Amino acid sequence: MARRAPTARPALPGARQAVQLKRRRLHRKNGKVRIKTVYAVTSLSAEQATPAQLANTIRSHWQIEALPHVRDTTFAEDASQLRTGNAPRTMATWRNLAIGAFRLTGTQNVAAALRAKSRDPKRPLALLGLT
Repeated sequence: MARRAPTARPALPGARQAVQLKRRRLHRKNGKVRIKTVYAVTSLSAEQATPAQLANTIRSHWQIEALPHVRDTTFAEDASQLRTGNAPRTMATWRNLAIGAFRLTGTQNVAAALRAKSRDPKRPLALLGLT
């Protein structure tokens, strides 16, 4: 009895498009530009998503990732010792509230705004319209 040769299975079943992204990042202190090439795979066909739509989707994803980044860099969330119960979620909620309030007022630099507002107990309340 003849054995059937195994058929090759695709590494990414359902993949319809592959995207190459070149990200340019300017280092503000030394002025050097760093270029990083990354790749993405999607199950959307070319008819379902044009290159411009894929680029917009990828940018939108990074907007979502921006909040945890701000929480970690401004509030040092990853270094927090709170690990049990509702404390981690509660503190994340308070941090999100602070970031959201600053963003609603047009603040670009949350860390600088936090330093300015936190020194006077009335300023955070005024920011939220509670005074």
